Amino acid sequence: MSAVTDKPVTMHVCEVTGQDASGDGSEKKPFQTSLKALEHGNGKAEIVIRKAADQPYEPIAKAAMKKLQKLYDTNQRKAQKAAERAAADANSAQKNAEAEAARLEESKKVVLEEDKTLPEAIKIKIRDGADHRDKRVKVSGWVHRQRVQGKDMMFLVLRDGSGYLQCVLTGKQCHTFDALTLTVESTVTVYGVLQAVPEGKSAPGGHELQADYWEVVGKAPGGDDAFGNKLNTQSSPDILLDQRHLVIRGETASSVLKMRAMVLKAFRDYFDSRKVVEVTPPLMVQTQVEGGSTLFDFSYYGETAYLTQSSQLYLETCLASLGDVYCMAESFRAEKSHTRRHLSEYTHCEAELSFITFNDLLDFIEDMIVNVMTQVSNDPLGKKILAELNPDFKAPQKPFRRMTYEDAIKWLKENDVKKDRLDAEGNKIGEANYEFGDDIPEAPERRMTDTIGEPILLCKFPVEIKSFYMKRCVDDRRLTESVDVLMPGVGEIVGGSMRITDLDELLAGYKREGIDPTPYYWFTDQRKYGTCEHGGFGLGVERFLAWLLNRYTVRDVCLYPRFIGRCQP
Repeated sequence: MSAVTDKPVTMHVCEVTGQDASGDGSEKKPFQTSLKALEHGNGKAEIVIRKAADQPYEPIAKAAMKKLQKLYDTNQRKAQKAAERAAADANSAQKNAEAEAARLEESKKVVLEEDKTLPEAIKIKIRDGADHRDKRVKVSGWVHRQRVQGKDMMFLVLRDGSGYLQCVLTGKQCHTFDALTLTVESTVTVYGVLQAVPEGKSAPGGHELQADYWEVVGKAPGGDDAFGNKLNTQSSPDILLDQRHLVIRGETASSVLKMRAMVLKAFRDYFDSRKVVEVTPPLMVQTQVEGGSTLFDFSYYGETAYLTQSSQLYLETCLASLGDVYCMAESFRAEKSHTRRHLSEYTHCEAELSFITFNDLLDFIEDMIVNVMTQVSNDPLGKKILAELNPDFKAPQKPFRRMTYEDAIKWLKENDVKKDRLDAEGNKIGEANYEFGDDIPEAPERRMTDTIGEPILLCKFPVEIKSFYMKRCVDDRRLTESVDVLMPGVGEIVGGSMRITDLDELLAGYKREGIDPTPYYWFTDQRKYGTCEHGGFGLGVERFLAWLLNRYTVRDVCLYPRFIGRCQP
């Protein structure tokens, strides 16, 4: 009786029509590669192959089969080793998990108790650390960073908004359940003696807290919901905006917001030094200042009202009772703009000054900017933030370059900066020079400012491209006594002018712009009941900060920026 043998199955391979993913080796459903056919036959297939769909299947050449078998055997050995490694890794991971679980369970038995024989700890803010060195203190804050060194040492960097402090945990303090499961952004209170760091070492503030006791106040989540998984350096702009409440915990964002607070204080200090009175105008209004196309409207108890574009008109009404006045308030512009320098809500520093000339106004604006910059850059924290975020910053010096609108048009022509010529449908059909009467857009204005490379007081714009309330120049009635302050890198940060003082001229301004004067009766009355030469300006705080800190967009200097498509969080 003959021996029974397993006859290798025949596998069909067509290099043209075969499919490795869906084939089964039959003549109707061939594989595309010989290796896939051999794998399907568990290394024992008889392979027939064709290289064109109109050719018959032929047995694979012996040399090719020998090479294929070798490749198959090599792959099998690699697969077996990979499986063995995976099994070993899984076994090791399981053992580590069991060991970690046991360690965590054991850590629950470790209980810390404050040593009551030690001096009572003084509660301090991190910023006050230098005044409490070599004393026992307690500090509460968020875990900004953490690092384990060896088995019995752990470093925590705490943040409380006033600064950063390194804390050193040792021995038993590192083996509690809270220590082993501590996560970044958890809140803790640490007790201990504040000591200067040894020579050659560094830490925030030049000292560290040698802990003798600590406790968790609120533990942040780990795993998929851990802080580091919510944000990282690869996060998209939309993610960063959605998670803005977490972004502001970062060192850069918090430094920007601290500088914002310093800048606002510096403006207020400057106004106080000049005896300019702060007022708080309404933000819900029924009049426009800068044109109806950028108004946010809403229903005010059945009447149409708007979010203010500017508080200027209300400031003007205060001159007769309070003298020079200013406000720090929000303004709103419904501009459907995605540029990096536009916001729908921004902080507006506005002032109105009475019994002044146009040159007085220019001098005031220039002096204000220089003084604010001096105060901020002389502040220790301000100096530190500037060095970190904009190390090449050079504070502007008086006098600023003074340049007329007509000078700017001439500069654009001389430097071959063109405007687009458009057809009736708005399609570009060519280019042309800027001419008197043209509004200079952001891009050419920025190009001019950046090329000149210094602050510019751009003055005396044509009546037709400025607001209805701006005073005309006495020597050229085509022009207004108006000014834009332009800064390199950001463009316009201040807009101002002398205001119309003559009643008839103001009424003509309403008519020219198609504005019904009726709801402006209270503004018009300023020209009826004792008019005076006066002027004012508005400064965009976010643009000022973007210039100061070299931020790419004004959105980066807001707490929670508002622009088209973004009204949360």
